[in-house]
Order: sequence, then C-alpha cells, then structure tokens
Amino acid sequence: MMRFVVATQNMDKLEEMDRLLRPIGIEPVTLSMAGVDFSDVEETGSTFEENASIKARAAFERSGKPSIGDDSGLAVDALDGAPGIYSARYAGPDATDLDRIHKLLDNMKGVPEDKRTARFVCSISCVLDKDTEIIVTGTCEGSIAYEPKGEGGFGYDPVFLLPDGRSFAQLTDGQKDAVSHRGEAMKLLKQRLSKYFNDKK
Repeated sequence: MMRFVVATQNMDKLEEMDRLLRPIGIEPVTLSMAGVDFSDVEETGSTFEENASIKARAAFERSGKPSIGDDSGLAVDALDGAPGIYSARYAGPDATDLDRIHKLLDNMKGVPEDKRTARFVCSISCVLDKDTEIIVTGTCEGSIAYEPKGEGGFGYDPVFLLPDGRSFAQLTDGQKDAVSHRGEAMKLLKQRLSKYFNDKK
C-alpha cells in the first residue's frame, strides 16, 4: 500500500478519498498524519485547478511523498458562478456548514425553480514526483433546493439536488461516490494513475 499525502485536515474529505483510492493500493493520509505544517500555504489561484495544484505541490515539497490537493465548490448559475472557489469561505472564515447554507438560500430568495441550476466542481492535482503532475476535474449537475433535505453528507450537500430530486445529503456513501464531482474526478485520477504505474513497469 503506497502512502499519499492529501493536502487537507478535513476528515470527511479524507474518508471519501480513502474509499476511492484504497482499491488501487493507495492509502491517503492527512497533513497532520504526515507531520506536515501547512499553516502558511495560501490558496491564491483564480480557478479550482490552480488552487488544487498549489496545495498538492506544497504538500509534495514539504513531505517528499506523492501528494494530492483538491479544490472543490459549488457554482450557482443565478449567482454568476458563486460561491465558486470561495465556497468554504462564503459566509466568513469561522462560519459553519449551516451558516454557509443559510447565506446561499438567502441569496437565492425569489429565484424560480427553473433558474436554480448549479453544479459541484472538483479539481484534483496529484504530484507524483518533481516532474510529474496529474490534474483532473469532475463535475456534477443539479439545482439548489429551497430548504435543506437529508441528514448525511457535509458542506452544501443538503441543498444540492440531483435531477431525480434527492439531495446529496440523502444518498449513501456509495450512491454519492457514483455520481459526485469528487467521485468523477477520482475516477479520472485512478485511470491516469493506473496508466502511470503501468507505464513505469
């Protein structure tokens, strides 16, 4: 089992990545589990791809191990793509998931159902060595609910509706992995990693 450092302290995110990477022989660990100080790394990119790359490169430089950085968020058409790359900071630096959801719903007041389209986006950068970086992006199309639905998930999951009317927070882990933006990006990453390792044999 190879150990990859994931540039996150979010255990929900690590758990998702663990489910998706372990089957191909990769054990993801958080920054703190790898003993990496990341406190001074700033996400200064203007896109999900740039921020993912900043995180992965910094984790690789500091740990010396293959590293993964991901940047994901919610892009709402009626809000001109907001909250976008600012999804985690949408309601301020110390806001909770609920605070962010409430701000989003407040900003969506009066928006009719057919204009509530949105998508989750996830870009993942994987730095394997100083010369090799893989970047992939997955998306999941949906819409914004009028109120939270479901008890599972995290972040904006309770207000993100799939075309069948279920929110991300109403899905099992397996159901979410099969359709989510991160699941899609991880499938693409797995394909690229498998090719990379096969080519090196």
